[in-house]
Amino acid sequence: MEENEDQSDLSLRPGNLDGDSFRLHVVTWNVATVDPPEDVTSLLHLNSPKSPDLYVIGLQEVHSRPLRFVSDFVFDDPWSHLFMSVLAPRKFVKVSSIRMQGLLLLFFSKLQHVPFIRDIKATYTRTGIYGYWGNKGGVSIRLSFYGHMLCFLNCHLAAHMREASERVDEFEHIMDTQTFECKKAPRIVDHRLIFWFGDLNFRIQDHGMHFVRSCINNQTYNLLWSKDQLMMMKKKDQMLQEFEEGPLDFQPTYKFDLNSDTYDSRLYRTWLGFNKKKRKPAWTDRILWRLRPKTSTSHEDDKEKPVDKKLIRQLDEDEEYPLKITQDLYTSNMEYRISDHKPVIGLFTLKLRKMYETPLVRLQAEGEWSADIDAIVVYSPLHPFPSSTWDWIGLYKVGFTCVSDYITYTWVKDDEVAFNEEIIQVFVSKEDIPVRGGECVLCYYSSTLRCIIGVSEPFKVHESKVAIEEGLLPERINGLDKTVASKD
Repeated sequence: MEENEDQSDLSLRPGNLDGDSFRLHVVTWNVATVDPPEDVTSLLHLNSPKSPDLYVIGLQEVHSRPLRFVSDFVFDDPWSHLFMSVLAPRKFVKVSSIRMQGLLLLFFSKLQHVPFIRDIKATYTRTGIYGYWGNKGGVSIRLSFYGHMLCFLNCHLAAHMREASERVDEFEHIMDTQTFECKKAPRIVDHRLIFWFGDLNFRIQDHGMHFVRSCINNQTYNLLWSKDQLMMMKKKDQMLQEFEEGPLDFQPTYKFDLNSDTYDSRLYRTWLGFNKKKRKPAWTDRILWRLRPKTSTSHEDDKEKPVDKKLIRQLDEDEEYPLKITQDLYTSNMEYRISDHKPVIGLFTLKLRKMYETPLVRLQAEGEWSADIDAIVVYSPLHPFPSSTWDWIGLYKVGFTCVSDYITYTWVKDDEVAFNEEIIQVFVSKEDIPVRGGECVLCYYSSTLRCIIGVSEPFKVHESKVAIEEGLLPERINGLDKTVASKD
């Protein structure tokens, strides 16, 4: 790894100025409609001494029958709930998510990075049943991370050995049709860095079952690579050639008997009896990435061709704010047996120069906070941004799960009590402050930018002395809104 990190320094701007390194943990898993396991420690590497800065989790075949899907639409689905409950105490916030039937994509960030994640958009493309059904297709989340445009695409492509070309067609259709309301990167290919992952369903062709299983047992996976359909298609397709993938030095992740590590051993029913062939193991679950290719601005072959100003700005930006990606790990996790697929994990290091170092807004809690007195929030805009009367400041418990997981909030303009060019004070009623108190943070949410653009340092909200003296207890365990008199 040290050798890779030394190489990444060479890609930085003239003068070899150092960038900042960020760790990214990507998971893809076809969960076969089952509920999540109780423990995801090894899936998320929670015991690793090096904690990621970002988690990106892509699932396929999340349970999506009508009644369950409606329930998940109103409430968090079990998978999202599990990941949020596990990661929130470690100060990760769910920044964005998108669901299309069985496809689910989740993006988590450490709280310290949240004010620097902007331009967040999510969309989807159906490719099942002639594009009208969402059992197959792709969901994506795109965003700006310290100014660098990133896109994460989770796909579930057409099944079966014979459909390799159909899978490529579906992928290219998704790439061509997904668009975002963003001048800088309106299409997926315009992003500086793309991650493409999911149950891509590419199989190992030509080799027989005995040879494939023999290679797996002997861990001679490289003997199977030449007949992996994705590698074969990359030789013919220009778009696929722009994507990189680490070596497949782990056993194929499909298809397993449920609750075991045994490859498919079932006999499938046919019209004439139980004699259909077993599924051949395959690397259906993959993680790839694409760093935007560098394009020359020289036009020696066509000197009269006008210079593309957008391209020149892009090249200047790439040089001034370089981005380097290194894959640190690419593997499957054999511990989980609830699905006929094994999850695949990719760990990456992103080394980049930040385009900005300070948040758009700085805010803090003024004075002592408790439910006994009204409180004041002080904030200062540090850079111009499109403020709105719909902007609000939320009070959150340390370890909150997502932007909607606030204790209370106050409208910035409605509750403004003092203002000058540098400092603005906002009033918070004592009625909205939790009686029990606790460690909290304040977050400024921009309704125009649709993201958090400022986070305060943690501060303590004290228990209400009045409530203690009068024998009042919180109605709910976290003491968010109301109190009731103790029966004692």
